[in-house]
Amino acid sequence: MSVLTSRFADGLAVGTDLVIAAESAVRQATSRLSGPADLICFFVCGEDPDDVTRAGLRAMDMAEGAHVIGCSATGVIGGGRGVELTPSVSAWAATLDAGLTTFALETLAAEDRFVVVGLPERRPDDRVAILLADPYSFPADAFVERSAEVLGDLPLIGGLANGLRGRGSVRLFADGVVHTEGAIGVMISGAVNVSTVVSQGCRPIGPSMAVTMAEDNLLLELAGQPALARLEDIVSDLDEEDRELVASGLQIGVAMDEYAERHERGDFLIRGVLGIDPEREAVAIGDVVEIGRTVRFQVRDARTADEDLHHLLESHVRELGRVDGALLFSCNGRGSAMFGTPDHDAAAVRAALGPVGVAGFFAAGEVGPVGGVNHVHGFTASVLVFSS
Repeated sequence: MSVLTSRFADGLAVGTDLVIAAESAVRQATSRLSGPADLICFFVCGEDPDDVTRAGLRAMDMAEGAHVIGCSATGVIGGGRGVELTPSVSAWAATLDAGLTTFALETLAAEDRFVVVGLPERRPDDRVAILLADPYSFPADAFVERSAEVLGDLPLIGGLANGLRGRGSVRLFADGVVHTEGAIGVMISGAVNVSTVVSQGCRPIGPSMAVTMAEDNLLLELAGQPALARLEDIVSDLDEEDRELVASGLQIGVAMDEYAERHERGDFLIRGVLGIDPEREAVAIGDVVEIGRTVRFQVRDARTADEDLHHLLESHVRELGRVDGALLFSCNGRGSAMFGTPDHDAAAVRAALGPVGVAGFFAAGEVGPVGGVNHVHGFTASVLVFSS
Protein backbone atom coordinates (compact mmCIF):
# COMPACT_ATOMS: atom_id res chain seq x y z
CA MET A 1 0.00 0.00 0.00
CA SER A 2 1.07 3.58 -0.50
CA VAL A 3 2.53 5.57 2.34
CA LEU A 4 1.17 8.93 3.46
CA THR A 5 1.91 11.64 0.93
CA SER A 6 1.08 15.31 0.95
CA ARG A 7 -1.22 15.26 -2.05
CA PHE A 8 -1.78 11.76 -3.52
CA ALA A 9 -2.71 8.33 -2.18
CA ASP A 10 -4.24 5.08 -3.39
CA GLY A 11 -6.26 2.20 -2.00
CA LEU A 12 -7.13 -1.36 -3.05
CA ALA A 13 -9.73 -3.79 -1.75
CA VAL A 14 -10.47 -7.31 -3.00
CA GLY A 15 -13.71 -9.08 -2.12
CA THR A 16 -17.02 -10.31 -3.48
CA ASP A 17 -19.01 -7.58 -1.69
CA LEU A 18 -18.13 -4.72 -4.01
CA VAL A 19 -19.88 -2.08 -1.91
CA ILE A 20 -17.70 -2.94 1.06
CA ALA A 21 -14.66 -3.07 -1.24
CA ALA A 22 -15.50 0.39 -2.60
CA GLU A 23 -15.82 1.78 0.91
CA SER A 24 -12.49 0.28 1.90
CA ALA A 25 -10.56 1.41 -1.19
CA VAL A 26 -11.85 5.00 -1.05
CA ARG A 27 -11.31 5.20 2.71
CA GLN A 28 -7.73 3.94 2.34
CA ALA A 29 -6.97 6.56 -0.31
CA THR A 30 -8.60 9.55 1.38
CA SER A 31 -7.28 8.74 4.87
CA ARG A 32 -3.69 8.86 3.61
CA LEU A 33 -3.98 12.41 2.31
CA SER A 34 -2.71 15.29 4.39
CA GLY A 35 -5.72 17.39 3.38
CA PRO A 36 -9.20 16.97 1.91
CA ALA A 37 -9.46 15.29 -1.50
CA ASP A 38 -10.27 17.45 -4.51
CA LEU A 39 -10.32 14.59 -7.04
CA ILE A 40 -11.10 10.89 -6.54
CA CYS A 41 -10.77 8.30 -9.30
CA PHE A 42 -11.95 4.72 -8.75
CA PHE A 43 -12.16 1.51 -10.77
CA VAL A 44 -14.41 -1.51 -10.17
CA CYS A 45 -14.07 -5.09 -11.36
CA GLY A 46 -17.14 -7.28 -10.79
CA GLU A 47 -19.20 -9.96 -12.49
CA ASP A 48 -22.64 -8.39 -12.08
CA PRO A 49 -23.08 -4.91 -13.60
CA ASP A 50 -25.69 -4.10 -10.96
CA ASP A 51 -23.14 -4.85 -8.23
CA VAL A 52 -20.64 -2.65 -10.04
CA THR A 53 -23.23 0.13 -10.17
CA ARG A 54 -23.93 -0.11 -6.44
CA ALA A 55 -20.19 -0.02 -5.70
CA GLY A 56 -19.77 3.04 -7.90
CA LEU A 57 -22.64 4.84 -6.22
CA ARG A 58 -21.15 4.11 -2.81
CA ALA A 59 -17.72 5.35 -3.92
CA MET A 60 -19.27 8.59 -5.19
CA ASP A 61 -21.24 9.00 -1.94
CA MET A 62 -17.93 8.91 -0.06
CA ALA A 63 -16.37 11.64 -2.20
CA GLU A 64 -17.26 14.26 0.45
CA GLY A 65 -17.26 17.29 -1.82
CA ALA A 66 -14.53 16.13 -4.19
CA HIS A 67 -14.96 15.72 -7.91
CA VAL A 68 -15.08 12.03 -8.74
CA ILE A 69 -14.82 9.86 -11.84
CA GLY A 70 -14.61 6.11 -12.26
CA CYS A 71 -15.43 3.13 -14.42
CA SER A 72 -15.88 -0.62 -14.58
CA ALA A 73 -12.95 -2.76 -15.70
CA THR A 74 -11.77 -6.34 -16.09
CA GLY A 75 -8.97 -5.63 -13.64
CA VAL A 76 -7.80 -2.86 -11.32
CA ILE A 77 -4.47 -1.44 -10.16
CA GLY A 78 -3.66 -0.09 -6.73
CA GLY A 79 -1.59 -0.72 -3.65
CA GLY A 80 1.44 -1.49 -5.81
CA ARG A 81 -0.24 -4.46 -7.51
CA GLY A 82 -2.69 -5.48 -10.19
CA VAL A 83 -5.81 -7.62 -9.78
CA GLU A 84 -7.31 -9.28 -12.86
CA LEU A 85 -10.74 -10.87 -13.38
CA THR A 86 -11.43 -10.82 -9.64
CA PRO A 87 -14.00 -8.73 -7.71
CA SER A 88 -12.04 -5.70 -6.55
CA VAL A 89 -11.98 -1.91 -6.32
CA SER A 90 -9.05 0.48 -6.53
CA ALA A 91 -9.17 4.16 -5.66
CA TRP A 92 -6.92 7.18 -6.07
CA ALA A 93 -7.32 10.46 -4.23
CA ALA A 94 -5.59 13.79 -4.80
CA THR A 95 -5.39 17.17 -3.16
CA LEU A 96 -4.81 19.51 -6.08
CA ASP A 97 -4.32 23.25 -6.31
CA ALA A 98 -6.09 23.14 -9.65
CA GLY A 99 -9.35 23.74 -11.46
CA LEU A 100 -11.41 20.58 -12.05
CA THR A 101 -14.29 20.21 -14.51
CA THR A 102 -15.97 16.84 -14.93
CA PHE A 103 -17.79 16.09 -18.17
CA ALA A 104 -19.90 13.45 -19.90
CA LEU A 105 -19.79 12.90 -23.66
CA GLU A 106 -22.45 11.44 -25.90
CA THR A 107 -22.68 10.82 -29.62
CA LEU A 108 -25.51 12.30 -31.70
CA ALA A 109 -26.38 11.54 -35.32
CA ALA A 110 -26.17 14.59 -37.60
CA GLU A 111 -26.98 14.05 -41.28
CA ASP A 112 -24.29 11.68 -42.58
CA ARG A 113 -21.98 11.85 -39.58
CA PHE A 114 -21.85 11.63 -35.81
CA VAL A 115 -21.19 14.54 -33.49
CA VAL A 116 -19.75 14.25 -29.98
CA VAL A 117 -21.26 16.70 -27.50
CA GLY A 118 -20.54 17.50 -23.88
CA LEU A 119 -16.88 18.54 -24.01
CA PRO A 120 -16.08 21.64 -21.92
CA GLU A 121 -14.88 24.75 -23.69
CA ARG A 122 -11.08 24.85 -23.87
CA ARG A 123 -9.51 27.39 -21.51
CA PRO A 124 -5.97 28.80 -21.72
CA ASP A 125 -4.89 27.20 -18.44
CA ASP A 126 -6.17 23.67 -19.18
CA ARG A 127 -3.35 21.20 -18.59
CA VAL A 128 -4.74 17.72 -19.31
CA ALA A 129 -8.00 15.84 -19.69
CA ILE A 130 -8.56 12.34 -18.30
CA LEU A 131 -10.90 10.31 -20.53
CA LEU A 132 -12.74 7.08 -19.66
CA ALA A 133 -14.91 5.69 -22.47
CA ASP A 134 -17.26 2.81 -23.27
CA PRO A 135 -15.70 1.24 -26.40
CA TYR A 136 -19.00 -0.31 -27.47
CA SER A 137 -20.99 2.92 -27.71
CA PHE A 138 -18.45 5.71 -28.08
CA PRO A 139 -16.24 6.33 -31.18
CA ALA A 140 -13.10 6.65 -29.08
CA ASP A 141 -10.59 6.19 -31.90
CA ALA A 142 -12.13 8.85 -34.13
CA PHE A 143 -12.73 11.25 -31.25
CA VAL A 144 -9.20 10.99 -29.87
CA GLU A 145 -7.52 11.15 -33.29
CA ARG A 146 -9.42 14.35 -34.12
CA SER A 147 -9.29 15.88 -30.64
CA ALA A 148 -6.74 18.50 -31.73
CA GLU A 149 -9.43 20.18 -33.85
CA VAL A 150 -11.20 21.22 -30.64
CA LEU A 151 -8.59 20.86 -27.90
CA GLY A 152 -5.44 21.96 -29.72
CA ASP A 153 -2.36 20.51 -28.10
CA LEU A 154 -4.11 19.50 -24.87
CA PRO A 155 -3.04 15.98 -23.90
CA LEU A 156 -5.73 13.35 -23.39
CA ILE A 157 -4.93 10.34 -21.23
CA GLY A 158 -7.03 7.49 -19.93
CA GLY A 159 -8.49 4.24 -21.13
CA LEU A 160 -11.40 2.34 -22.60
CA ALA A 161 -13.50 0.78 -19.87
CA ASN A 162 -14.96 -2.71 -19.98
CA GLY A 163 -16.87 -5.20 -17.87
CA LEU A 164 -16.57 -8.90 -17.26
CA ARG A 165 -19.72 -9.46 -19.36
CA GLY A 166 -18.54 -7.31 -22.26
CA ARG A 167 -21.02 -5.21 -24.22
CA GLY A 168 -23.70 -3.77 -21.97
CA SER A 169 -21.76 -4.28 -18.75
CA VAL A 170 -19.68 -1.09 -18.91
CA ARG A 171 -20.40 1.48 -16.24
CA LEU A 172 -19.02 5.01 -16.11
CA PHE A 173 -19.29 7.28 -13.07
CA ALA A 174 -18.96 11.07 -12.79
CA ASP A 175 -19.94 13.30 -9.87
CA GLY A 176 -22.85 11.19 -8.65
CA VAL A 177 -24.21 10.12 -12.05
CA VAL A 178 -24.01 6.59 -13.54
CA HIS A 179 -23.59 6.33 -17.32
CA THR A 180 -24.10 3.12 -19.31
CA GLU A 181 -22.68 4.48 -22.57
CA GLY A 182 -20.59 7.33 -23.97
CA ALA A 183 -17.55 8.69 -22.19
CA ILE A 184 -16.76 10.67 -19.06
CA GLY A 185 -13.73 12.50 -17.78
CA VAL A 186 -12.27 15.44 -15.97
CA MET A 187 -10.43 18.52 -17.20
CA ILE A 188 -7.54 19.61 -14.97
CA SER A 189 -6.55 23.27 -15.15
CA GLY A 190 -4.35 25.80 -13.42
CA ALA A 191 -0.98 25.69 -11.73
CA VAL A 192 -0.54 21.93 -11.59
CA ASN A 193 2.51 20.09 -12.92
CA VAL A 194 1.37 17.16 -15.07
CA SER A 195 3.10 15.11 -17.75
CA THR A 196 2.51 11.86 -19.60
CA VAL A 197 4.41 8.66 -20.30
CA VAL A 198 3.22 6.30 -23.03
CA SER A 199 5.13 3.01 -23.23
CA GLN A 200 4.27 1.07 -26.39
CA GLY A 201 6.85 -1.61 -25.65
CA CYS A 202 7.88 -2.56 -29.19
CA ARG A 203 11.25 -3.35 -30.76
CA PRO A 204 11.93 -2.50 -34.43
CA ILE A 205 12.96 -5.20 -36.91
CA GLY A 206 14.31 -4.60 -40.38
CA PRO A 207 14.99 -1.17 -41.88
CA SER A 208 12.94 2.00 -41.92
CA MET A 209 11.11 2.33 -45.25
CA ALA A 210 9.07 4.96 -47.02
CA VAL A 211 5.52 4.12 -48.03
CA THR A 212 5.59 4.47 -51.82
CA MET A 213 2.12 3.09 -52.61
CA ALA A 214 -0.92 2.59 -50.40
CA GLU A 215 -4.68 2.26 -50.59
CA ASP A 216 -6.80 2.82 -47.50
CA ASN A 217 -5.18 0.62 -44.82
CA LEU A 218 -3.30 -1.52 -47.35
CA LEU A 219 0.43 -0.96 -47.79
CA LEU A 220 1.12 -1.85 -51.41
CA GLU A 221 4.73 -0.74 -51.80
CA LEU A 222 7.51 -0.02 -49.32
CA ALA A 223 10.65 1.70 -50.63
CA GLY A 224 9.55 0.98 -54.19
CA GLN A 225 9.00 -2.77 -53.77
CA PRO A 226 5.88 -4.84 -53.01
CA ALA A 227 5.17 -4.55 -49.31
CA LEU A 228 4.71 -8.30 -48.84
CA ALA A 229 8.06 -9.03 -50.47
CA ARG A 230 9.73 -6.50 -48.18
CA LEU A 231 8.16 -8.15 -45.14
CA GLU A 232 9.19 -11.64 -46.28
CA ASP A 233 12.79 -10.49 -46.74
CA ILE A 234 12.84 -9.01 -43.23
CA VAL A 235 11.37 -12.12 -41.62
CA SER A 236 13.80 -14.42 -43.45
CA ASP A 237 16.74 -12.59 -41.83
CA LEU A 238 15.40 -12.99 -38.28
CA ASP A 239 16.45 -15.60 -35.76
CA GLU A 240 13.97 -18.26 -34.63
CA GLU A 241 12.93 -16.38 -31.49
CA ASP A 242 11.99 -13.23 -33.40
CA ARG A 243 10.18 -15.26 -36.07
CA GLU A 244 7.99 -16.67 -33.33
CA LEU A 245 7.25 -13.13 -32.14
CA VAL A 246 6.30 -12.15 -35.69
CA ALA A 247 3.95 -15.14 -35.88
CA SER A 248 2.33 -14.27 -32.54
CA GLY A 249 1.56 -10.66 -33.41
CA LEU A 250 3.47 -8.48 -35.87
CA GLN A 251 3.25 -4.70 -35.45
CA ILE A 252 4.25 -1.74 -37.57
CA GLY A 253 5.52 1.64 -36.42
CA VAL A 254 4.73 4.93 -38.16
CA ALA A 255 7.56 7.41 -37.58
CA MET A 256 6.44 10.46 -35.62
CA ASP A 257 9.32 12.66 -36.81
CA GLU A 258 9.97 12.31 -40.53
CA TYR A 259 13.08 14.48 -40.28
CA ALA A 260 14.96 12.41 -37.71
CA GLU A 261 18.21 10.93 -39.01
CA ARG A 262 17.36 7.56 -37.47
CA HIS A 263 14.15 5.96 -36.25
CA GLU A 264 14.65 3.63 -33.30
CA ARG A 265 12.56 2.18 -30.47
CA GLY A 266 10.14 4.77 -29.10
CA ASP A 267 10.17 6.92 -32.24
CA PHE A 268 7.01 5.37 -33.69
CA LEU A 269 3.27 5.23 -33.29
CA ILE A 270 2.59 1.50 -33.09
CA ARG A 271 -0.24 -0.12 -35.03
CA GLY A 272 -1.11 -3.78 -35.57
CA VAL A 273 -0.49 -5.74 -38.77
CA LEU A 274 -3.91 -7.23 -39.54
CA GLY A 275 -3.00 -9.60 -42.38
CA ILE A 276 -1.70 -9.92 -45.91
CA ASP A 277 -3.20 -9.87 -49.42
CA PRO A 278 -1.09 -12.32 -51.45
CA GLU A 279 -2.76 -11.39 -54.75
CA ARG A 280 -1.84 -7.74 -54.41
CA GLU A 281 1.36 -8.45 -52.45
CA ALA A 282 0.02 -6.06 -49.82
CA VAL A 283 0.10 -5.82 -46.03
CA ALA A 284 -3.03 -4.68 -44.15
CA ILE A 285 -2.46 -2.59 -41.02
CA GLY A 286 -4.66 -1.02 -38.36
CA ASP A 287 -4.40 2.54 -39.65
CA VAL A 288 -4.30 4.60 -42.82
CA VAL A 289 -0.79 5.82 -43.65
CA GLU A 290 -0.10 8.46 -46.26
CA ILE A 291 2.34 7.92 -49.10
CA GLY A 292 5.73 9.29 -48.13
CA ARG A 293 5.49 8.41 -44.44
CA THR A 294 8.27 6.32 -42.88
CA VAL A 295 7.38 2.96 -41.34
CA ARG A 296 9.25 0.11 -39.70
CA PHE A 297 8.01 -3.33 -38.71
CA GLN A 298 8.02 -4.13 -34.98
CA VAL A 299 7.72 -7.03 -32.55
CA ARG A 300 6.59 -6.99 -28.96
CA ASP A 301 7.69 -9.26 -26.14
CA ALA A 302 7.79 -9.12 -22.36
CA ARG A 303 11.47 -8.23 -22.20
CA THR A 304 11.15 -5.33 -24.61
CA ALA A 305 7.98 -4.05 -22.93
CA ASP A 306 9.68 -4.24 -19.52
CA GLU A 307 12.79 -2.40 -20.71
CA ASP A 308 10.77 0.26 -22.50
CA LEU A 309 8.54 1.06 -19.52
CA HIS A 310 11.43 1.22 -17.06
CA HIS A 311 13.54 3.35 -19.42
CA LEU A 312 10.76 5.88 -20.07
CA LEU A 313 9.80 6.18 -16.41
CA GLU A 314 13.36 6.54 -15.16
CA SER A 315 14.13 9.16 -17.82
CA HIS A 316 10.96 10.99 -16.85
CA VAL A 317 11.91 11.08 -13.18
CA ARG A 318 15.41 12.36 -13.98
CA GLU A 319 13.86 15.19 -15.96
CA LEU A 320 11.12 16.06 -13.45
CA GLY A 321 12.82 15.55 -10.12
CA ARG A 322 10.30 14.74 -7.42
CA VAL A 323 7.13 12.88 -8.44
CA ASP A 324 4.10 12.94 -6.12
CA GLY A 325 1.52 10.66 -7.73
CA ALA A 326 0.32 8.99 -10.92
CA LEU A 327 -2.60 7.33 -12.67
CA LEU A 328 -1.83 4.17 -14.65
CA PHE A 329 -3.86 2.85 -17.58
CA SER A 330 -2.45 -0.54 -18.60
CA CYS A 331 -3.67 -2.73 -21.46
CA ASN A 332 -5.57 -5.83 -20.43
CA GLY A 333 -3.24 -7.72 -22.80
CA ARG A 334 -0.33 -6.88 -20.52
CA GLY A 335 -0.31 -8.16 -16.95
CA SER A 336 -0.47 -11.95 -16.68
CA ALA A 337 -0.89 -12.45 -20.42
CA MET A 338 2.43 -10.76 -21.22
CA PHE A 339 4.51 -10.84 -18.05
CA GLY A 340 3.11 -13.83 -16.17
CA THR A 341 1.96 -11.57 -13.32
CA PRO A 342 -0.72 -8.88 -13.03
CA ASP A 343 1.63 -6.78 -10.90
CA HIS A 344 4.27 -5.90 -13.50
CA ASP A 345 3.24 -2.41 -14.59
CA ALA A 346 2.14 -1.35 -11.10
CA ALA A 347 5.44 -2.54 -9.66
CA ALA A 348 7.44 -0.86 -12.43
CA VAL A 349 5.73 2.48 -11.88
CA ARG A 350 6.15 2.23 -8.12
CA ALA A 351 9.85 1.28 -8.50
CA ALA A 352 10.54 4.23 -10.78
CA LEU A 353 8.40 6.89 -9.12
CA GLY A 354 8.83 5.86 -5.49
CA PRO A 355 6.23 5.19 -2.77
CA VAL A 356 3.63 7.60 -4.13
CA GLY A 357 -0.07 7.24 -4.77
CA VAL A 358 -0.58 5.19 -7.97
CA ALA A 359 -3.82 3.57 -9.11
CA GLY A 360 -5.58 2.71 -12.35
CA PHE A 361 -7.10 -0.16 -14.30
CA PHE A 362 -6.55 -2.70 -17.07
CA ALA A 363 -8.05 -1.05 -20.14
CA ALA A 364 -9.47 -2.27 -23.43
CA GLY A 365 -7.43 0.43 -25.16
CA GLU A 366 -5.22 3.15 -23.75
CA VAL A 367 -5.36 6.87 -24.52
CA GLY A 368 -2.23 8.99 -24.53
CA PRO A 369 -0.13 11.35 -26.64
CA VAL A 370 2.79 10.21 -28.80
CA GLY A 371 4.82 12.89 -30.53
CA GLY A 372 2.44 15.51 -29.14
CA VAL A 373 -0.61 13.93 -30.82
CA ASN A 374 -3.34 12.03 -28.95
CA HIS A 375 -4.00 8.43 -29.95
CA VAL A 376 -5.75 5.26 -28.80
CA HIS A 377 -3.22 2.47 -28.32
CA GLY A 378 -3.10 -1.25 -27.66
CA PHE A 379 -0.73 -3.25 -25.42
CA THR A 380 0.41 0.07 -23.94
CA ALA A 381 0.95 1.51 -20.48
CA SER A 382 -0.21 5.14 -20.36
CA VAL A 383 0.76 7.08 -17.25
CA LEU A 384 -0.34 10.51 -16.03
CA VAL A 385 2.38 11.84 -13.74
CA PHE A 386 1.95 14.61 -11.15
CA SER A 387 5.17 16.28 -9.98
CA SER A 388 6.18 19.08 -7.66
